[in-house]
Amino acid sequence: MGLLNRFRISPERAPAGVGARPIVHAPSVQPAPPSFAPREVRNSSSLRDFLWHIGGLGRGSLLDLGPAWQSTITFFIDRGFKVYTEDLLTGWKQYSQAEQERQRSLPAEVEPLAPAEIANQFLESSLKFEPGSFDAVLAWDLLDYLDSDMMRRVAERMSKLLREGGVILAVFHSKRPDQFQRYRVLDEHSLELVPAPSVFPFARSFQNREILELFSRFHTSKTYLGRDQLREALFVK
Repeated sequence: MGLLNRFRISPERAPAGVGARPIVHAPSVQPAPPSFAPREVRNSSSLRDFLWHIGGLGRGSLLDLGPAWQSTITFFIDRGFKVYTEDLLTGWKQYSQAEQERQRSLPAEVEPLAPAEIANQFLESSLKFEPGSFDAVLAWDLLDYLDSDMMRRVAERMSKLLREGGVILAVFHSKRPDQFQRYRVLDEHSLELVPAPSVFPFARSFQNREILELFSRFHTSKTYLGRDQLREALFVK
């Protein structure tokens, strides 16, 4: 049996989130950046292989954990996918800031919530989909900007949301980046890196073995290290 058939998923199942609908989790669809904005386009081997893994489905469901870029949404809709977006990094920042403000207003005798409890509450209110809802997840460089505890919780949640044979595309920085960036899909083999205001400070540089250990329960893990020290990775469940 070919590799593609091994990972083929029945397309009839759709995500069963709590009140979830395609392309409504982001507050707004981001337009293309202005023409004068600095931009970097990179050839992406991981994107090419990602598309190969999901290409046999004909149609399916994809979760994008970055901003809702119109070009990315259109790219996958044109290939028959339902696209769901949830900018998890921005959502976590807004939630944690609001919780900090709330706790500052509490009486001194009230015990503040521990960071782990705040993280649990956030994850209970985010990514509200049933396990096995998605054929593919675009994680981008989300994990590079979360503290160690939250990073592992999010990686575990992504794994649960993915169907057997589903695939995650992620990006990891081999060193601290000079600029916080977002990612847009341009075509079958190209990503655009869009400079953006920083949401969280850079948390870590993963070693390759750490990346593989994080997704050690996946059937297949593959990483691609570019000359720009940006490591792309695919994880097939």
